[in-house]
Amino acid sequence: QVQLMESGGGLVQAGGSLRLSCAASGGTFSTYAMGWFRQAPGKEREFVGGISGTGINTYYSDSVRGRFTISRVNADNTVYLQMNSLKVEDTAVYYCGASTAVYYYRRHYARTAYDYWGQGTQVTVSS
Repeated sequence: QVQLMESGGGLVQAGGSLRLSCAASGGTFSTYAMGWFRQAPGKEREFVGGISGTGINTYYSDSVRGRFTISRVNADNTVYLQMNSLKVEDTAVYYCGASTAVYYYRRHYARTAYDYWGQGTQVTVSS
């Protein structure tokens, strides 16, 4: 069983930056691919970024590519999401997920590919 805890959310002005963290406990962290999703009010949870267990491969949604960076430090059991050039439309609750999917590179964008989820952290971007 893996437990995930997000932190780092908050209120920021448009154009600003935030860095989210997701700390994992239980299991062997390096064996899990990790992803970040977000859910805005009235909308479905959507994929933001993903990273393989080794950290070599990363994936992004079109809406954040070039502005957000996902990374991980396996020795610390932590995955990060660096968010730059934030926009009002980035406002959402951000969740991290852990995946044991065999073909993660094919399924990184799918919620069903993730076995464990954190409770989420709120990010609010003001204009």
